[in-house]
Amino acid sequence: MKRIALLLVAVGTLAAVVAGTSSSPSREEADPIATGKPPPGYRDWSFISVTHEEGNLHSFAAVLGNDVAINAFREGKLPFPDGTVIATLHYRHVASEENNKIFGRAQSFVPGPPTNVQFMVKDSTKYASTAGWGFAQFNDGKPLTDRMVLKSCFDCHARNKDRDLIFAHYAP
Repeated sequence: MKRIALLLVAVGTLAAVVAGTSSSPSREEADPIATGKPPPGYRDWSFISVTHEEGNLHSFAAVLGNDVAINAFREGKLPFPDGTVIATLHYRHVASEENNKIFGRAQSFVPGPPTNVQFMVKDSTKYASTAGWGFAQFNDGKPLTDRMVLKSCFDCHARNKDRDLIFAHYAP
């Protein structure tokens, strides 16, 4: 009887180890909101598009996505599937004097100082109250915890229901 019990414990331990090393993303990779840290390797994700916001922001941003996001964009899949994570790296834009000398006139702008990194995480169960999306923002690598600011992310994105709250358009 003891042998059977030991065998069951060994099989259970092996199953737990195998499950723990599966290829599914870890909680940290899938949800920066839950961990308070950006997902590891997000700067190596695939390119979705760039954005430019004028007004008071004077901002450029690179929009990147994990594999789930990229596949959904390529397939035109709406709503985006759970596991989609989109990162937006924001920078102030500044005139490039170096480039403008070459062009012979003021026309070139380049990324200036970084302002923040923002994430949208799709989990239709966990974030049901915000149409399935969780929002996170990091300033200088530190998570923004001001709930009112993060609520304003949803309030703005909610106006774009036809595109599952996503403003970015895929630029292959």
